[in-house]
Amino acid sequence: MNAKRWYALLAAAVLLIVSVGFQFISSFATSNFEQIFALQDKKFNEEVIEEGLGNKIVVLHLDGVIQDTAPSTLINTTSYNHKRFLEMLEEAGEDRSVDGIILRINTPGGGVVESAEIHDKIVDIQEEYNKPIYVSMGNTAASGGYYISAPANKVVAHPATLTGSIGVIMEGYDLSGLAEELGVEFNTIKSGEFKDIMSISREMTDEERELLQTMIDDMYDDFVQVIVDGRDMSEATVRQLGDGRVYTGRQAQENGLVDELGSLQDAISIMSEDYEWNDVQVVRYNNQLGFEQFLGMSMQSLFAKETEFFSMMDMIRESNAPRAMYLYSN
Repeated sequence: MNAKRWYALLAAAVLLIVSVGFQFISSFATSNFEQIFALQDKKFNEEVIEEGLGNKIVVLHLDGVIQDTAPSTLINTTSYNHKRFLEMLEEAGEDRSVDGIILRINTPGGGVVESAEIHDKIVDIQEEYNKPIYVSMGNTAASGGYYISAPANKVVAHPATLTGSIGVIMEGYDLSGLAEELGVEFNTIKSGEFKDIMSISREMTDEERELLQTMIDDMYDDFVQVIVDGRDMSEATVRQLGDGRVYTGRQAQENGLVDELGSLQDAISIMSEDYEWNDVQVVRYNNQLGFEQFLGMSMQSLFAKETEFFSMMDMIRESNAPRAMYLYSN
């Protein structure tokens, strides 16, 4: 083979490599390639939901169980992230171009502490920045989902929304009977009488049950007070409604737990009408698509089954540690 043919083959190989590289870069471009590596002034991207030249409304979505146990974004980029949601709230509050905030809530509730942190952040924004915060309830906004809705300036629910479930729950397992049948023995070394309270290895004592009930009652009192303050209702009424049951959106409105019935779009319209805003712009916050998030999405597609396995193991580990929850489960 002469030199000209070698040069021709080399040129063809280079063109092929360039072509493949161009297609690879183009695929990145469809995922907003520039944003993946560019430094951004803000933590979150703004996705425009409704174009407008007037006041700006930010919609923040809260989906999933409210708990501060989100796995690394390298593997899981979609589940509820408590720290990130608080940062979204903070950014919407501090941003002077934002006039109103709507929380789109779809959650059965979650941790007592996490719910309280969101509630307190909402109140802080209302007081410090004097911005209205409305709630639009999705399929479910129960227990902790209602706890964080209570301080909102207005609550809008779909007629079929499941909400309420006002109360606190703590659950554990007693596997001592099963262990005895299987011939399994537990060896527990502890420093104090109540160190192994709610252990799966033995039956709970009356004294332990009373101790935990006192804790639950204290947390329930806090839940009641949050609704009394946020909804301007009497304590007696809240306690009557707050027996743990769930309500449909329509029932919740009839009982004063919800202000209006409607969709997210209705909530946007109601806020605009209440404050006489015209030609509003509606945006939602999305994560900056940094390299870690892009790689995380790729990892999810490559290791989908493994990701499901690790998520299941996280749930099992969580279930082994009883904790008080503002949570509705059926």
